Amino acid sequence: MNPDGLYELSLDELIDGVASGTVLPDDAVRRLSRLPFADVGVARIDHHRAFRQGLPEAVYAPGKSVIDVVTVITELLDHGTGPVVLSRANEDQTVAALGVDASATVLGHTVVWRRAPESGNRVLVVTAGTADAPVADECAAVLWAHGIDADRLSDVGVAGIHRLLADVDQIHEADAVVVVAGMEGALPSVVGGMVNKPVIAVPTSTGYGVSMGGLTALFGMLSSCASNVTVVNIDNGFGAAYVATLINRL
Repeated sequence: MNPDGLYELSLDELIDGVASGTVLPDDAVRRLSRLPFADVGVARIDHHRAFRQGLPEAVYAPGKSVIDVVTVITELLDHGTGPVVLSRANEDQTVAALGVDASATVLGHTVVWRRAPESGNRVLVVTAGTADAPVADECAAVLWAHGIDADRLSDVGVAGIHRLLADVDQIHEADAVVVVAGMEGALPSVVGGMVNKPVIAVPTSTGYGVSMGGLTALFGMLSSCASNVTVVNIDNGFGAAYVATLINRL
């Protein structure tokens, strides 16, 4: 095998290759030398994460310089396996990252390389209002990176609950439901009370005054009486997508 191809193999494939003789032990040692992490100066890239947690490390763009982003993306593309996700990237970061490898797909502020094969699982991303869409977009983009083409149900908040009830069949058909809501954060409880599926609630920072930047929605979701509702952090569409992906893999 071409040694460069070693970085396209999962750890299981690498071990099988050594056992079958298609991978030389010295080449395997060279590949494994980057586990559990590679120190690239600005970061320590966790190449072991896909093996340990089932999903590879992603890149959170805020707070990183353009050079930082390029350095980390290059390492993940050259020496990692599976999807590479750059989240919440600004225009300069996106342009620079595409300069590393132009084959990426740009979905809003999320950039994806090496999308995983279609899983066949169905995740529905529900938003209470239009203002919640950016968080839902991030969630859908990260799901897409991991092989799940999420369905969307938008603007069905509790102020007009009939809008939700009109699409109740779509909710029941999903394997998991992500519900994104701000204000008082009531929608996940309503959805959770309707289905026998896991509901991942994402509070958003939208709302007036005592919404307190999403804290009111967060507290409301944590206090949900629907026992199938679990909650991620405020505006964390990324985390909701990861949890939904892992749930579906089960």
